Amino acid sequence: MQTMKTQQLTRELIEAGGIDALVRRDAPSLRVLTEAERAQSLRETLALRPDGPVWLFAYGSLIWNPMIRTEECRTARIEGWHRAFCLSTMVGRGTCENPGLTLALDEGGSCTGVAFRIAEEELEPELALLWRREMLSGSYVPRWLDVHAPDGERFGSAIAFTTNRSSAQYAGGLPPEEVIRRLATAHGAIGSAAEYLFATCRGLEGHGIPDPVLEELAAAVERHRAQFASSTEAADVPCAGGTP
Repeated sequence: MQTMKTQQLTRELIEAGGIDALVRRDAPSLRVLTEAERAQSLRETLALRPDGPVWLFAYGSLIWNPMIRTEECRTARIEGWHRAFCLSTMVGRGTCENPGLTLALDEGGSCTGVAFRIAEEELEPELALLWRREMLSGSYVPRWLDVHAPDGERFGSAIAFTTNRSSAQYAGGLPPEEVIRRLATAHGAIGSAAEYLFATCRGLEGHGIPDPVLEELAAAVERHRAQFASSTEAADVPCAGGTP
C-alpha cells in the first residue's frame, strides 16, 4: 500500500494559501469560503466583541498547534458545549474515499481546554490567519463564550469555534464503532486522524487536563490499529507449499 506524503500544518502553509490549494487538489467538490466571506465573518465576530481582552478557546488541535502569536495561556472551562469528533474531513486528515473526523464543540455539557490571550496590537492580523485555518468551508460557527478558571471564576470572553450542525460536514451521532474506524484508518495530506487524536490527548495531558472520554477513545483506536496490523501481517504470510 502506498503511503501518502504528508505536509505539516504551519503558519507559512496557511499564509501561502496552502490549505485552499489542498482542497482544490484533494476535494474539488468541497465548497470553501472566499477570502471576502471570511473577512466578513471576522468583521461580524469582532462587532460583537465583549469588553476586555480577547481570548481564544482551544479544545483540539489549537491546544498543541495554536500557530498564532499569543501573550498568555490559561486552563479554561466553558459551559453549554462539549468536545466531540463530529466533523467529517475529506482534506487534511482524511480523503473523499475515507473521510476522517476532527473535533468541534457540539451542543450540551461543558468542556475544559486552554484559553490563549491575543495581544491587542496583533489582534486583527492574527485572527485573520486563524480564520483562514478554521473557517475553511463554514463547518464552524465562531462564538463569544465566557471562560472560567478551574475554580469557577469567570476571567473573560473567548472566541470559540462551535460546530455548524447545518454543514454538510457535520457528523454528530455516528455509531461509536464508526468513529473508531474512521479515526483508526483515515489519513490525508497533513497526517492521520489517529495522530490528531493522540496529539490532542498529549496536549491536554501537558496542561494537566484530564479527559477520560478522549483517553478511552484513543485506547480503542490503538486496539483497532493493532488488530488491523495483525490481520495484514497474517494475510501476507504465504500458504505452505505455495509459490514463494
